[in-house]
Amino acid sequence: MATQAETIEVPADAELLQAQADLWRHSLYYLSSMALRCAVELEIPTAIHRLGGVASLPDLMAALSLPSVKMSFLGRVMRVLVNSGVFAADNSSEYGVELYRLTPLSRVLVHGVLADEHHSQKYFVLGVTSPHYTEAALGLADWFKKDTELPVLSPFEEKFGVPLFDEKTALLDEELDSVCNQGLAAHDNLGIATILRECGDIFKGLDSLTDCCGGDGTTARALVKAYPHIKCTVLDLPKVVEKASADGVINYVAGDLFHTVPPSQVVMLKLVLHFWSDEDCVKILAQCRKAIPPREEGGKVIIIEIVVGPSLGPVMFEAQLLMDMLMMVNTRGGQRDENHWCELFKKAGFTDYKIVKKLGARSVIEVYP
Repeated sequence: MATQAETIEVPADAELLQAQADLWRHSLYYLSSMALRCAVELEIPTAIHRLGGVASLPDLMAALSLPSVKMSFLGRVMRVLVNSGVFAADNSSEYGVELYRLTPLSRVLVHGVLADEHHSQKYFVLGVTSPHYTEAALGLADWFKKDTELPVLSPFEEKFGVPLFDEKTALLDEELDSVCNQGLAAHDNLGIATILRECGDIFKGLDSLTDCCGGDGTTARALVKAYPHIKCTVLDLPKVVEKASADGVINYVAGDLFHTVPPSQVVMLKLVLHFWSDEDCVKILAQCRKAIPPREEGGKVIIIEIVVGPSLGPVMFEAQLLMDMLMMVNTRGGQRDENHWCELFKKAGFTDYKIVKKLGARSVIEVYP
């Protein structure tokens, strides 16, 4: 018996044309990412900044020492980046040429500028658009088809045989390891001044705080500068602590937060837990709970993480979902919604929590023993 041919509803003409345009956009978004990577590698944001914040295409060609035969091609890349909001552009009525300006997005890509609160995101872009990241993502379909035992390795770890942000990563590719660690540090430090301004009350009255995975102490130093009475300790791996500059202000402790967390009134986990599985998060949180006093004595854990949800609008929600995909492809962790966070807090023995404030795509959370 012949099988009956399947039928499908054909979209109306307008719907079909819109679907085609949407298909182009979604299939080709990677070219927008590659255009951004190109701009970062050429250091176009830095060039515009050094040219006084405004530059024509010929200005950029000269500043970047690019061959003149490529000028029209650079113009096409800039057109894409203007459309996506990386740069702004306007026409100079005096000279009749298009002038490019920095936007808030491209300002955070300016590199080599020493200024308070400025943390260049150059290496974040270079890391997440690197060949290793993209190759891991290209293997998603094969990764889904493969049956495996727990714990499930990320597509990155399965593809390359080593975890990301691990001591073994450098054995895979030293440049990748360096770029990713620089990108991670810049990503984590971006916005700490905003947190101190918008959520400063959560630090008032504290006598001690441990910053878990606090790196070189950038966040801890900003905290002590704003609240000199707080005794800050940074906990991180020995290889990180060895490179930290001892200044007598921050106490550095080499260790592993899975095994012990230095006792203090408050423990802070800033952009840490999204790298880890649920099981590992519970272990980390349980160690943090052991390190703090009861709630009546001011004990709490401050968590700065994404709380996934559509309440902040479609742009922020999309950013959160893409960050979750980034974690899924490259780590064993993920971004979590409020119910998911609540479940982890309970499993780790905490009694209550409060989302203090949502700042952009991230949230500041207090968790109480």
